[in-house]
Amino acid sequence: MKNLSFAAGAAWTALLAFVIVCIDQLIKGCMPIGAEKGFTYIAFVAWAVYFFSGCTGKDGIRAAIGYVIGIAFSIGIMLLAGVFASTAFFSVPIAVFVVVFVVLYLEKVPWADLIPAMFVASGCYFGIMTYVPEATFGTAACVEIVYGFIGLLFGWITITGKTFISGRIEK
Repeated sequence: MKNLSFAAGAAWTALLAFVIVCIDQLIKGCMPIGAEKGFTYIAFVAWAVYFFSGCTGKDGIRAAIGYVIGIAFSIGIMLLAGVFASTAFFSVPIAVFVVVFVVLYLEKVPWADLIPAMFVASGCYFGIMTYVPEATFGTAACVEIVYGFIGLLFGWITITGKTFISGRIEK
């Protein structure tokens, strides 16, 4: 029965991946940027974040908070790099150093302590800002939050569904 349970769980997860791609095709035209591209990758990355966060509802909320913080700190890095523009080559590295130093102190703050989620969100945000020419701070944040929260939700749906499926099959 365990093989059947595994196969059913795999099919469930594959179905959810199918649904995420369908959702992207339905909503990408409603996004403020990148309508012709879509941002499925952000949902898939956030889905993985849910898994490495601990796979509970509480951990999913912590990951969502981490996403918002990661986006905010990415904007901070970009603004701070402007402040250090006179250092030319070092403007971004200095801004990253300052912001990351502050971010790491969030490990001590309950509910805002999921540092890996912040770094993942930051990476996705910088990707949007770098590769989507019409992106602004606000539009990139909007897109990432929508797709990131979809991915986190699908992480929760995956675990909930697989738990239900294995409980039914293995009885």
